[in-house]
Amino acid sequence: MHLATPVAGCGVVECGGTCWPGGACLLSRKVEVSMEVAVMALEKLFLCSSSAFITLQAFQLYNLLGWLYVCFIVTYLLGWLKLRPIANAMVFVSPLSWFNIFLYLTILLSKVTYAQTSSGSATASDSNTTTSYRPIFTVPSSADNGANLLPNVYDSQAVNPQSVCPGYTASDVVRTPYGLTATLTLAGAACNAYGTDIETLNLTVEYQSADRLAVKIVPAAIDASNASQYILPAQLVHEPTVDADADTTSLMNDLSFQWSNEPTFSFAVYRVSTGDMLFSTMGTKLVFENQFIEFGSPLPENYNLYGLGETIHALRLGNNFTKTIYAADAGDPIDYNIYGSHPFYLDTRYYGVDSTTGNLSLVTTNETNATADYISYSHGVYLRNAHGQEILLQPSNITWRTLGGSIDLYFFPGPSQPEVTMAYQRGAIGLPVMQQYWTFGFHQCRWGYQNWSVLDEVVNTYEQFAIPLETIWTDIDYMKEYRDFENDPIRFSYSTGQDFLSRLHASGRHYIPIVDSAIYVPNPDNASDAYTPFTAGNATGSFMTNPDGSLYIGDVWPGYTVFPDWLSGGAGQWWIDSFKAYYDNVHFDGIWIDMSEASSFCVGSCGSGNLSMNPVHPPFSLPGEPGAVVYDYPEGFNLTNATEAAAASSSSSVQAASAASAAGPAPTTTTTSSYLRNTPTAGVRDINHPPYVINNVQGDLAVHAVSPNATHADGTEEYDVHNLFGHETLNATYNALLNVFPGNRPFIIGRSTFAGSGVYAGHWGGDNFSKFLYMYFSIPQALSFSLFGIPMFGVDTCGFQGNSDEELCSRWMQLSAFFPFYRNHNDLSSISQEAYVWSSVIDATKTAMSIRFQLLPYMYTLFYLSHSTGSTVMRALSWEFPNEPSLADADRQFLLGPAIMVTPVLVQGATTVDGVFPGIRKGEVWYDWYSQQAVSAAPGENVTIPAPLGTIPIYVRGGYVLPMQQPAMTTTEARKTPWSVLVALGLEGTASGELYLDDGQSVMPNATLYVELTAANSVLHAFGRGSFNDTNPLANVTILGVQQSVSNVTFNGMSVGSGVEYNNTSKVMTITGLNNATANGAWTSDWVLAWK
Repeated sequence: MHLATPVAGCGVVECGGTCWPGGACLLSRKVEVSMEVAVMALEKLFLCSSSAFITLQAFQLYNLLGWLYVCFIVTYLLGWLKLRPIANAMVFVSPLSWFNIFLYLTILLSKVTYAQTSSGSATASDSNTTTSYRPIFTVPSSADNGANLLPNVYDSQAVNPQSVCPGYTASDVVRTPYGLTATLTLAGAACNAYGTDIETLNLTVEYQSADRLAVKIVPAAIDASNASQYILPAQLVHEPTVDADADTTSLMNDLSFQWSNEPTFSFAVYRVSTGDMLFSTMGTKLVFENQFIEFGSPLPENYNLYGLGETIHALRLGNNFTKTIYAADAGDPIDYNIYGSHPFYLDTRYYGVDSTTGNLSLVTTNETNATADYISYSHGVYLRNAHGQEILLQPSNITWRTLGGSIDLYFFPGPSQPEVTMAYQRGAIGLPVMQQYWTFGFHQCRWGYQNWSVLDEVVNTYEQFAIPLETIWTDIDYMKEYRDFENDPIRFSYSTGQDFLSRLHASGRHYIPIVDSAIYVPNPDNASDAYTPFTAGNATGSFMTNPDGSLYIGDVWPGYTVFPDWLSGGAGQWWIDSFKAYYDNVHFDGIWIDMSEASSFCVGSCGSGNLSMNPVHPPFSLPGEPGAVVYDYPEGFNLTNATEAAAASSSSSVQAASAASAAGPAPTTTTTSSYLRNTPTAGVRDINHPPYVINNVQGDLAVHAVSPNATHADGTEEYDVHNLFGHETLNATYNALLNVFPGNRPFIIGRSTFAGSGVYAGHWGGDNFSKFLYMYFSIPQALSFSLFGIPMFGVDTCGFQGNSDEELCSRWMQLSAFFPFYRNHNDLSSISQEAYVWSSVIDATKTAMSIRFQLLPYMYTLFYLSHSTGSTVMRALSWEFPNEPSLADADRQFLLGPAIMVTPVLVQGATTVDGVFPGIRKGEVWYDWYSQQAVSAAPGENVTIPAPLGTIPIYVRGGYVLPMQQPAMTTTEARKTPWSVLVALGLEGTASGELYLDDGQSVMPNATLYVELTAANSVLHAFGRGSFNDTNPLANVTILGVQQSVSNVTFNGMSVGSGVEYNNTSKVMTITGLNNATANGAWTSDWVLAWK
C-alpha cells in the first residue's frame, strides 16, 4: 500500500527512468562498479529492509535474481572470450562479485518472504501494481474488544422504568406571550432506574413561528447533585428561538399544546384543524435522569414514519423496529446505526374522504381503493439532543430514550411533506449549502489508485472511450504512511502531482483527496519521524485528552493517533492552517472527510505508553492482505468471461493459500454469556458503561470509536458530544476551505453527519456492498437524507465492498446518474469497476449520462431552490402525490424534483420493471423520455415496463417546462452549449418551469439570473430577471402533448417557417432554427413562442 519514510542512508534514487530502493539502482547504471561498491549497495538495501523502512515484493526479487543470473552468465562468457572491455561497457562486475551479490540477494529474499508472511502483500488488479505492507507491530485484535454487553431491549432482566419511576407533577404554570412555563417536580420517591433522577425540571413551551412549536424540559438548576448534566449549547447545534419578527398573530399555527397532571404530568400536541392528537405522553411517565431520559407517545395503527437516521433500511420505518442513534464506523449493516445522527421523523396520516359529507376517516390498513378519495396530513418531530439514543417503534406507540441531555422537542405542523421539510430546515437546522456547478459532474475514485500515473491513465481511458469525467479522487493510497496533509514522496510526489493537476485543471476537470479524522503521533524514539500537523496541533491544544490531561491516543490507519478537539479554541485555526499548507503543495478542488464518527481501532487510549512502537498496523487485516480474500460477487453472478473467471480463480486461490500459510494457532479462549450490567451510583455518571445499554452496532460505546471518557478542552466529555464529532469536522473543514478558496463555495463530502450538517457539506452512503439489494437501499437512503436537509447525496456506485459485475454495474451506473452526487468507488481488494471496464457498461453509462447532462440546468435550479427554501431535490412518490395511500411505502421509484420520475431495474436478471404512474386518476400525464409519447396507464396500476440491460425508464411529468443543455465531456464544456427547452404539457395544455443561473462557484455571486417559463393557450413565455449574462443561444423547443397539427409558429411575433416538425402519432412538435433570433443568448431578453 505504501512505502515508509526513508531514514538516513535509505533514500530512494531515480535512475534511468526506473526507481529502485536504496543502492540497488547502481546495478542499472552504465558505469563500472567494483565488487565492494555493489556489495555495499546491497548491504544498504538489506539494512533498510531489515529495519522495516521499505518492503520489496518477493516476486520482484525473484525477477531481479533471474536478471542477475543472466548477467552473471553473460559476464562470464565475455570474460572467457577475452571481451572484458565490452563487459565493462555493460556495467558488469566480475563473476566473483556476482557470486557475492547473489548471496546477499538470497538472504534478502528469504527475509522479505518472511516479512510478507507476517504482514502481507497484494496486487491491485486495476493497474497490476503491487501493494506492500510494512513488517511492523500489529495491534492485537483484542485491543478493539469492549465489555460484553446485552442491549436493554433484549435483556429480560432489564428494569422497566415505567413500572418503578414516579413521573413528575407540574406547578407554577405561567402563561407567556409565546406559550407557557412551568416547574416539574418528582411525583414520588426517586427510582434511579438508569441514573440519578433529577428532582426539579423546568418546562418551556413556545409557539416560535407559524410552522414551529417548541417543548423544552431541562434541569431547573445545575448543582453538585447533577453537575455533569449536559445541555447542548447553541454554538454547537443551532437552537431555534421565537422568530425575530413574530407577534401573537403570526404565531398562530395549526398546533395546540395541552398538559395534564392526571395521574402525573403529561403533555399532548394536537392538530387544530382536524382535532388529531399528533404526539402525547399521556398514559406514560416522564423519566428524567442524569444518564437516561424516557418519554413516548401512542401512534395510529400501521403508522407511516420516515427518517430517524442513519440506517440502511426501507424508507417507511415500520412498526417493529428499534432505531439506535449513535455514530458508528460500521460498513453499512442493515437496520443498525451507522455513521450519522438525525433524530427527526416525518409522520404522514391518510384519511378517506366521504364523498357525500366530506368527513374524514383515518386509514389504518394498507388496502386502498384506486377510485376513492383520500387526503393526507403530515407533521414532523425533531429532538435536539446529541446523546446516544434509542427510538422504539412498536405496533401502537413510539418510545424515545436517550443517554442524557435534555428534552428539546420541535413540532412542525405541515400539513404537507414539503411544508414540514422546509420548516425543519429553515427554522431548526439551517438551509443546505449551495454547490458548485462542476460538482454535479461524474466522479471516479477507488481505494487502490497507487500513483499519479494510474490516475492519469484512468482519466485518459475515460477520455479514450468518450465517457464524461469531471473529477478524479484518491483514497488513502496517496498519503505518506496514511498521514493527513502529506503525500507519499515517491508514488504521489508533489512535483509530479503539480504537473498532473495542471493538465487535469486545464481540461476542465477536478481533483479531490480524502482526509481522515485522526492525526498520527510521531515515534518519540525516532528523530526522523517528524510530522508537522501533529506538532502544530499539539502546540495549540487542538487534540482530545484523557481525564488526567494526557493526550488521548487511539489507533487509525497511520498507527497511534490523536483526534481533533473541536471545542478547543485553537483547533479551528490549526485545521485552517493545515489545509492551506497542504494546498500549497497539492491544488485540490474539494475535500472528502472520512472516519469522522470518530473512528478508532482500539478501545480507549491504547497508544498511551506505546508510542515508541509507532507506526503500528491496525488490529485487523487490510484489504488485499493474506486472510482478506474477496470471494463475493453480486446475486446471481455467473463467471461467463473466461479472462475474468481465470483472474478471479487465480486471485482467490493465491490469497487463500497466503491466508492459510499466515494463519496462527486457533484461539484458546472461549466466549462467555456473562454480561456486564451496571447499576447507577447516586450523583455519579458511568460514561464508559452507562447503566442503560443502547442497541449499538458495535456493542460497547468505545469499540471502534473514541472512548466516551475522552475529554475536551472545556471539560466536556466525549460521551455528551460523540454524535457531533463529524458535524463539527464538517464545520471546521467548511471554514478551512473558505480560507483556501476565498469567495468560492466549499465542496465537501463527509461520512458522519448530524442535524444541520447539510449547511456545510454533502454525504455519501458509506461502505456499501456490490449487491442488487444495496443498489435498492441507495434510494431510501437518499430520500431519507432529503428529509435531513442534505440533498447532495450519493452512494458508491457499483458498490464498495465485494466484486461488482457487468450487469450490476450497468444498472447502477444508470441509476446513480439521477442522484445529485454521482461517484463510482470501490475498495482495494475488489476487481476494477470503472465505467469503461465492460463494453455494455460503457454504452449504458453514456446513455444515462447524456440524460443527466441535459438535465444539469434543472438539477442546478433544484439545488438553488433547496438552498434558498429548503425544498427537496430527490423526492419520494408519496411526497409529490400525498393523497395516494398506496404510495406510502413506495421506494423503488423516485422523483428528481417534481418533473422527472425514475423507475430503475433493481433485481438481478430482470429485463422488465414494474412501476406506477401516480396521479393518473386526477389527470396527471406522464411522458416516456425516449419516445416522448404519453404513457397509457390506469389509476393505481402497476405497469410492467420493458427495460433491457442498458435502459433505465425515465418519465417526464406533464405540466412542467425543462430548460436543458447538451452533453459534453465536462460540465464546463456543457455550460457552453446551446439551450433547448422541453415543454411537457399537462392535461389542460399548461406547463411551467424555472431556471437559475450564476457563475457556478461563488458564495455570493455578483450576478444571477432567474427565468420563469410558462405555457398556456398554445403560448410559451420566458421571463428573466437578473444580470447574469449567458450568451448561449436557444437551439430548439420541443413540446410534448400537442393534440393537433400546427399551421403557424411564431417566435416574438416572427414566423419560424420551415423549422417546425409535428408528429401526429407521438403528438410531439419540435421547433428548430431559433439560434439567430437568440444569438446574444437565450435568456438575454424575454420572449414568446406561439403556435396555432
